[in-house]
Parts: sequence; C-alpha cells; structure tokens
Amino acid sequence: MEAVLRPHGLGSTQWAVLYELTTSGPTSQRDLGRVLHIERASLSGVVATLVRKGLVEQTPSETDQRQRLVMLTDAGRSVWKKLPDPFAEVRTVALEGVDAGEVATAIRVLERATAQVERHSFG
Repeated sequence: MEAVLRPHGLGSTQWAVLYELTTSGPTSQRDLGRVLHIERASLSGVVATLVRKGLVEQTPSETDQRQRLVMLTDAGRSVWKKLPDPFAEVRTVALEGVDAGEVATAIRVLERATAQVERHSFG
C-alpha cells in the first residue's frame, strides 16, 4: 500500500483517515481513532499532517468543546477522487493466477477466524 500511495504523497494511515471521512463524513477525532483502531497520539500526528497538506480541517464540536470534528476540505475531496484504490492494486498483484474458488475459501476461513477472535475475551 505504501508503494502505491507514495507517489501521491500519502501514507496508508493518512489514506485510511481520508477514506473514513469520505465514506462517513465529518467525524470527531475520538470516533475516528476508535473506528480506525489508531491510538490518540498517533492519530493526532496524522490529522495534523493532513491539516498542513490542506486535505482536512478541524473544528470544535458543537456538542462537546473538548472534542475536535475532522472533515475533508475541497482540496481533500479533489485529491481523494484522483487516488487509486491501493487495496485493489495490491490484491490484483497478490492474487494473479490464483483460482477464484481458492480465494473464496480463504476469505471464508479468514472471516470465520476474525469473528471467533472478536467474540473471544482474552485474559
């Protein structure tokens, strides 16, 4: 993913933030971290970088002044429209020549394993 995004001046975490804002709209920074499973300190740095690049902006939340609302700028929407889908590009290379039935089986196994881990309470 990094190699696909590098020519566009973005990293994978920055792409994930832009993706979430594109699909969900303006989001509190706290919720953004929760959805993307990114620690607060790491997300703060990513958002600050995207603000410097002019791709997102932060405003105080109307309901909780301690929270910041993060949203795409017009420049962010424009950049997003031009970005390739890094997952699609990596998937195309990774699965070239692999039988579609084998891919379907692998997806089922990974989905089941993920669901089992998410349901399990460790410790």
